[in-house]
Amino acid sequence: MNSSAGTDRRPAGPILFGYTILLVLVAAVVAGPLSSISTGAALQLLGIPDPGKLTTYGLPIVRAVAELFCALAVGCSLFATFYTPPQKDGTLDVAGYRTQHWASTANIAWAVCAAALVPLTLSDVSGQPLTSSLSISQWLLALQTVDVASSWRWAAIIAIVAAFGQRFTMSWRWSFIWFVVSASALLPVAATGHSASSGAHDIATNSLLWHLIGAVVWVGGLAAIVLHTLRGDADLRLALRRHSAVATVCLGVVAASGVVNAMVRVSAGDLFTSSYGRLIVTKAVLIVVIGLLALGLRKKVLGSGTGKNSADKNGTISSSRVWAFAGIETMVMAATIAVAASLGRTPPPAPKYVPGVQEALLGFQLPGDPSIVTLLTHWRFDLVLGTVAVAGAALYAWGLVVLRRRGDSWPVSRTVFWMAGCFTLFFTTSSGIGMYMMAQFSLHMLGHMMISMLAPIFLCLGGPITLALRAIRPAGRGRPPGPREWIVAAVDNPISAFLTHPIVATVQFVLGFYVVYFGGFYDALVSNHFGHLFMNIHFLVSGYLFYWSIIGIDRSPHNFSPLYKLLTLIGSLPFHAFFGIILMMYPDVLGQDWYHGLALPWVPDLLADQKSGGAIAWGLGEIPLFVVMVALGFQWYSSDSKDARREERKAERDDDADLRAYNAMLKDLNRHS
Repeated sequence: MNSSAGTDRRPAGPILFGYTILLVLVAAVVAGPLSSISTGAALQLLGIPDPGKLTTYGLPIVRAVAELFCALAVGCSLFATFYTPPQKDGTLDVAGYRTQHWASTANIAWAVCAAALVPLTLSDVSGQPLTSSLSISQWLLALQTVDVASSWRWAAIIAIVAAFGQRFTMSWRWSFIWFVVSASALLPVAATGHSASSGAHDIATNSLLWHLIGAVVWVGGLAAIVLHTLRGDADLRLALRRHSAVATVCLGVVAASGVVNAMVRVSAGDLFTSSYGRLIVTKAVLIVVIGLLALGLRKKVLGSGTGKNSADKNGTISSSRVWAFAGIETMVMAATIAVAASLGRTPPPAPKYVPGVQEALLGFQLPGDPSIVTLLTHWRFDLVLGTVAVAGAALYAWGLVVLRRRGDSWPVSRTVFWMAGCFTLFFTTSSGIGMYMMAQFSLHMLGHMMISMLAPIFLCLGGPITLALRAIRPAGRGRPPGPREWIVAAVDNPISAFLTHPIVATVQFVLGFYVVYFGGFYDALVSNHFGHLFMNIHFLVSGYLFYWSIIGIDRSPHNFSPLYKLLTLIGSLPFHAFFGIILMMYPDVLGQDWYHGLALPWVPDLLADQKSGGAIAWGLGEIPLFVVMVALGFQWYSSDSKDARREERKAERDDDADLRAYNAMLKDLNRHS
């Protein structure tokens, strides 16, 4: 195997271990004292006895260290996947494989810390000493009764899965999968805590999710670069340049999401008068310091790419300069993680008012009986799918600008379709429909149909992958793969080939309806904010895969005939209709406890509202499929017309050689008969 990282210049083990321990010590030293300051007030506020110093100091320290190892795991996975070029056979090179092993080790440490947080959390919420929470029976009690403890359990499981996968695979494609799995260990953490229990918890939880992802990618990626610098790897220009771009995006995400999260939980007057507010200000100052260090790293180490500051006389990055900026930056990042962990132990200021039942459950108050005016005039931006819709439209517009500057053309119809898809997704999730679909089943089904059966049609007809492949320049022969090559690898692989097979895509699309609603999952999903988010993402992705396989403009791993696709589509029609009919006839109320808890006065009969939802699924579900049949028929006609024109041009070039050969064959057969 060829290494893109150069040769070893110094003994690596002690230095790497020492740097990791230094990060851990910084996080621990900052987290313990900060958390102990406000722990007494929190316990007094909740009426919980003091669990002892082991819990008081141990919980914030272990949490800070856990989140630090999570960042290292995600960052090293990012480095192995995107910052080192794979070899020609698709396996990781030496540097990538080494970094993936570091990620595996970090994931194991992250899982151990998450497991240790289970008894620490039980001790904290019960007020009992840590020693009384270490038995297996107490662990089981914590997992069954304490949501935060259960979230640490799931984080540990996900981290262990990623760790073993990273240890035993060498493929670049698998490294991307383990990167996604490593990052997904953050989801249980984001689902619990102050954000999940505060007012406007929908906004708080979504902003925290963006905040955590941005922070761990930023911190972890830079820490991975520092690890390679300390190891003596010779050329880190590719990693530094790519992470500079990633860190710029992450800085914006962390700053914006942090502001949104703070605004939800703290008023301006509490920023300097409460412990919680002062910790937020401290964290904000540290983020500004990190941003300045990142700017210094870019200017002094990378320079303009050609100046004297960008590399030494041999054309390699100066390790001393990388350490001077990136090493200090990661130390400040470790302290910032510790401050964030302390925030989790500090009670926010008391709310100015007592939220009602709807706000406590949904995160907001509904404006009343839904009407067309209400659905169109009330907006609440969905920080996840709303952001995806806006970013999708912006990136598509960037691709169009690139093509226009180059003098290339792009069909207007595709642009209209894509923008219509982004608008449909944005409107469904961020308008009154998005608000009411969390609280009323019939409007939930309306939103479901729009997300799964309308938006994906427009998005697939926009041809985003084709536009990206035309707008992004190839990396070039002999150069490390870039975004264009990553897109090609994502399309041309066995997993994509399996998921985009028309039959497989149809089965997962249709089966998803029945499994979510009739498989016993809806009751659990509807009562949880992340459950709502999961359903919306599932509906969007499954719908996109289905319509991509049937009418997608972008090339797919398969090349089935329009007739095959049409037959597959027709075969799915009865299952869509049956779903709506079964829902209208279903005798039990889905999500009954959740809807009873909301007690919406304009929904006196939950079963009747559910039947209305079934009617919406039956009526609206068939209309998009009819549109798809028309689109498929048009594509079929267009394909046949192109083939006919191609044959005509060929006949003109060779003087109809195929026809003359065919006639000659018939004459020969007739002569011998």
